[in-house]
Amino acid sequence: MTGLSDDAPRVLLVDDDRQMRQSTAQALELAGFAVEALASAEEALALAGPGFAGAVVSDIRMPGIDGMTLLGRLHEVDPEIPVILVTGHAEVSLAVEAIRKGAYDFIEKPFVVQELAQVIRRAVEHRALVLDNRRLRAVAGKRDDVEARLPGRTQVMVDLRYRLRAIGASDADTLIIGPTGAGKEVVARTLHDISGRASRPFIAINCAALPESLIESELFGHEAGAFPGALRPRFGKFEHARGGTVLLDEIGSMPLELQAKLLRVLQDRVITRLGSNDPVALDVRFIAISKVDLAGLVARGQFREDLFWRMNVAVLHVPPLSARREDVALLFLQLVREAAARHKRPERAAPPGYLSELAAQDWPGNVRELRNLAERFVLGLENPGAGEGQGARLADRVAAFERGLIAGAIGDHGGRLRAVYETLGISRKTLYEKMQKYGLDRRLIVEPGDRDGG
Repeated sequence: MTGLSDDAPRVLLVDDDRQMRQSTAQALELAGFAVEALASAEEALALAGPGFAGAVVSDIRMPGIDGMTLLGRLHEVDPEIPVILVTGHAEVSLAVEAIRKGAYDFIEKPFVVQELAQVIRRAVEHRALVLDNRRLRAVAGKRDDVEARLPGRTQVMVDLRYRLRAIGASDADTLIIGPTGAGKEVVARTLHDISGRASRPFIAINCAALPESLIESELFGHEAGAFPGALRPRFGKFEHARGGTVLLDEIGSMPLELQAKLLRVLQDRVITRLGSNDPVALDVRFIAISKVDLAGLVARGQFREDLFWRMNVAVLHVPPLSARREDVALLFLQLVREAAARHKRPERAAPPGYLSELAAQDWPGNVRELRNLAERFVLGLENPGAGEGQGARLADRVAAFERGLIAGAIGDHGGRLRAVYETLGISRKTLYEKMQKYGLDRRLIVEPGDRDGG
């Protein structure tokens, strides 16, 4: 990739065949692409987020996660990431099936690199149009990607999105604090995807899960012979994230000795691989996550005070679900839509009063607990309300259907009631009456300042 401009079209090339991967990568680089040659689908999943501005080229037959599974996993992240599958002659029918499932295109082995380059170029141009359209919709005042990922009209969520956008425009290291299941990783990923580093790697590191004997090698890398078993040099996770973002999950679990080394990295932006004396410049942004009060850990001597103040410059607090009860109904409906799409199931209508009951609960597991409930609801494992059974009266079943239709329309239009009653072809008065009848509390739905329901 040396010698390529920063705006060269980006390609993630996934192939477990080392020789094929290297030769294809070299040919594509000569064609003007910025290629990252990856040996496994897991590496591609770490690099391709909703803000990914490029294309993915993957072989179909690979150990572990194959090309078809990679296609599905990428489209869970963003259904408009272009994925081009490389297939053998005997797998063409499989590739055609992949097209039906959303693959951008496929190319058959053996292929001419120029043909692959043409397909990639079209895919990258299409992706650029998709991302431009998203930005234009945001500029036009429509619900943008940040609000889609972090929905809610409570003041705590409005404030969180405002701070996130402000911090995202900078390169500041950031500390994210919030209880388990509140969505801290979603906030971190969103922060990366709206930053200038969106097209570069996003590397998540669970500080609590790193084996103590290998923790330095995992983070800083090593040279050949640095320790028994180190047969060849290896990049660490910090270096692998070059140009992008490093997420330090549960930073409070990091051993004190490693905290001192992390502090030096944050201050100097250089690392030294194990077995080497040569410093390596590090261009990354650090985002740290904690579910506990780091100040309390500092007071107990379990976290370095200087590291705490170094990370405490830009801070985002993710509220528990109990602090945003007014968002529970719409959030549940969004999670139901996502679960229905993921499982290819029709959306189920919630019975009357069910959403109000959800808003009244405490939700100790926060958004994660609500998401699990939405999954069970879509799969038919959660059956609230006696009126849902096959023996329910026709009037009850019609009411449940009507309520679900109205609630879904409210969710689809982001709580803008004028759009809801115009879409449903009813009057504003009728909509308000039905909202009252079905327990759709207007305070949970209408945006602040929406005086006329528009």
